[in-house]
Amino acid sequence: MSVRYLKGHGTGNDFVLLPEDTRLDLTPGLVRALCDRRAGVGADGVLRVVRGGCHDEGGWFMDYRNADGSTAEMCGNGMRVFARYLVDAGLVAPGEFTVGTRGGPKRVCLGAAGDVTVDMGAPELLDASTAVGGVPGVAVSMGNPHVVVPVASEAELAGLDLTGPPEVTGGLPDGQNVEFVLRRGSRALALRVHERGVGETRSCGTGVCAAVAATASSAGGEGPGEPWTVDVPGGRLTVRWHCPAGSVLLTGPAVLVATGELRPDWLASLG
Repeated sequence: MSVRYLKGHGTGNDFVLLPEDTRLDLTPGLVRALCDRRAGVGADGVLRVVRGGCHDEGGWFMDYRNADGSTAEMCGNGMRVFARYLVDAGLVAPGEFTVGTRGGPKRVCLGAAGDVTVDMGAPELLDASTAVGGVPGVAVSMGNPHVVVPVASEAELAGLDLTGPPEVTGGLPDGQNVEFVLRRGSRALALRVHERGVGETRSCGTGVCAAVAATASSAGGEGPGEPWTVDVPGGRLTVRWHCPAGSVLLTGPAVLVATGELRPDWLASLG
């Protein structure tokens, strides 16, 4: 029997989404095969829809896997795509609801169409001495680990080689996403990211939030509650942080691109 899937993205960060009735043993090998851009469907990660796992009655849990098959605590772009699917499929009504993740329950707000807002929780600025290429970084947890590193110019940002993981001095115990961030003006950033377990991605929702938290903290909490715009290779996201102790709200698009079926003979060939 074939297995249905969907393909979606949030600012170019793309996912294979497996609906709630999928009965697959989601092994690391299967995840890697699904995410393979030449021999599989192709994606930065896999979102599996699981019923239950949060405080809302009849709620939902986002089982997220990186492209290398590893599990991850949270994915901001993936959460928007996941929430858009739930509404599009008629599993929840437009409005506000909670989705469970390995990083804790997350509140989302969306209409029948348009952008999706996720309450990402409060960032935690970690007491860690990190650096990349001799440049000091700021370690931030958004439920998953990040190191945020400033760059000085558009040319430096564009010229980064992110084909492999950046060498982080004083790296975090469970590894880290590394965000390279350019300040473009008041509450405006540009960012490239190397994502743990994936490689360079066109966008990283938790990384965008970490970048705003690190930048706003170094600026003395500039503009608490005011919107920040963050440009990533895949588009633009908006962040509001009611610093220093409040939640980060991440807003951006979530696009469902296609539906398809995984052939049973292909699945069988994976062993």
